[in-house]
Amino acid sequence: METTEHGSMDLSHADRPRNVPEDRDGIRERDRENEGDGSRRSARRDQERRDGEERPMPSASETARRTQERIPQDLESWKELLTATIGLDKSFEVQVREMTFGGRKVALLFLSVFAKDASLTEIIKRLTYLDPGSALDSDALQAFLECYVPAVQVKKTESFPQMVDEVLMGNTAFYVDGQSAALLIDAKTFPSRNPEQPSLEKVVRGSQDGFTETLLMNVALIRRRLRDPNLRFEIMKVGRRTQTDVCIGYIDDIANVELVESIRDKIRAIDIDGLPLADKQLEEMTVSNDWNPFPLVRYTERPDVVAAQLLDGSVTVLVDTSPSAILLPTTYFDLVQHAEENRQNPFMGSYMRWVRYLGILASLVLMPLWFLFNANPGLRPDWLWFVGTDKAGQIPLILQFLVAEIGVDLLRLAAVHTPAPLVTAMTLLSAILIGDIAVKTGLFVNEVILYMAVSAIGMFATPSYELGLANRIVRLGLLLAVFFFQEIGFVVLATATLLYLAFKRSFNAPYLWPFLPFNAIAFRNILFRMPLSTNKKRLSIYRAKKSRKQPA
Repeated sequence: METTEHGSMDLSHADRPRNVPEDRDGIRERDRENEGDGSRRSARRDQERRDGEERPMPSASETARRTQERIPQDLESWKELLTATIGLDKSFEVQVREMTFGGRKVALLFLSVFAKDASLTEIIKRLTYLDPGSALDSDALQAFLECYVPAVQVKKTESFPQMVDEVLMGNTAFYVDGQSAALLIDAKTFPSRNPEQPSLEKVVRGSQDGFTETLLMNVALIRRRLRDPNLRFEIMKVGRRTQTDVCIGYIDDIANVELVESIRDKIRAIDIDGLPLADKQLEEMTVSNDWNPFPLVRYTERPDVVAAQLLDGSVTVLVDTSPSAILLPTTYFDLVQHAEENRQNPFMGSYMRWVRYLGILASLVLMPLWFLFNANPGLRPDWLWFVGTDKAGQIPLILQFLVAEIGVDLLRLAAVHTPAPLVTAMTLLSAILIGDIAVKTGLFVNEVILYMAVSAIGMFATPSYELGLANRIVRLGLLLAVFFFQEIGFVVLATATLLYLAFKRSFNAPYLWPFLPFNAIAFRNILFRMPLSTNKKRLSIYRAKKSRKQPA
């Protein structure tokens, strides 16, 4: 019997008392309700069937991991479940080593590509000292954990999915027949390289070690520079299939709690198959998820830069398999800083900073302004009498600039895909020969090649590779705006770009800070490399718990 919406009992004909008269109108009304309920149930079944057709069927591995939570007690059942879950006897690197220790059947589950042979061999060697005739008690796994397994990092689990995840990370599962649990032994080694000089952040003096693709190595490089007991590294996994290790680093008594929680929540909210491209895909899933060309995070390959930023109150995010770290929050002016400036004295560091700023500014506006003054000589100041050209070439100037831009991009791409010993020769020959031939044949004018070269140098002098590419897009936009709308197009697009950046935020931090909103002390530190003894306070943009980092 079913209860109706009002809580009364809906009696069927078989259950209805025969001596109770039936109201014909009530019967008809009830029949209409039943027909309506039937049609709604039919529509609901059709919708569920369509949803089922659109939804992909779960794989055998997913089904096994979802339905089987605890580890089976029987060894054969355990192996059958491993076959359905991670491809035992199908994938060559999934190995199970069965042995008998102390009268109990034991199996070691590991991936041969991650297993540290010396450690596992030593564990097996020690276990062979057990007397074959001795019988362990009923809780044999606990006895192995407390007395017999000679490993430093060992933990016990009763969860089958956790065991599988740990094995896929490189750990070894120690299983005892008849026990519904397993020991997870950290005896793994990852393919890795030694720390080398960063390719994008080279310095003349200073450390030459940079991040590698191994997360543990990167954390060690930071720990070596920051021996602070308040330094925290929180690790979590992202990706249903890749289970990528993502680490958040911060100093507990300095970093802003809201900033750390915001970053942590955004990473935990990611629901995706995986992050095979590591930190770049993590950035798109947390910070930059639109068509914005400007980078909202700062990448660095240097552990000393990360250590310095952590001391200021910043938060870093490390992703396994990536040789770079993410620094948050990030502003436009953070992206134009370089470690080399802090390796020189304040005077030379400020000089190098100004040279870099001028190069970046030239890469943005030099070509559009030259094109504007050449098209409208009346707008050109008297002291810029040399700007402009009498010869336009066989190709319109705007096409010359666009072809030159594309040519520089082609040279950059060719340099990436060319073997290292041939890069220098290829780029020099291509740039010199193509430019010289283009000018001599009259297709291009000398000024276009000159200003394109200066703009390209300014772009390559930008410390952030991503910011340099974004500045190139702005330069192309200014060129087209000048071509179509003259000086009005230049002013409008430049103002629109400035306003666009002013409204951008990186984890609630204004992107153009300290210029907009204006902060005099911070802006002074942006323009000049101040002596270390004068930097007594942390930047306010980090909202650190402790604003002072030196005694007053």
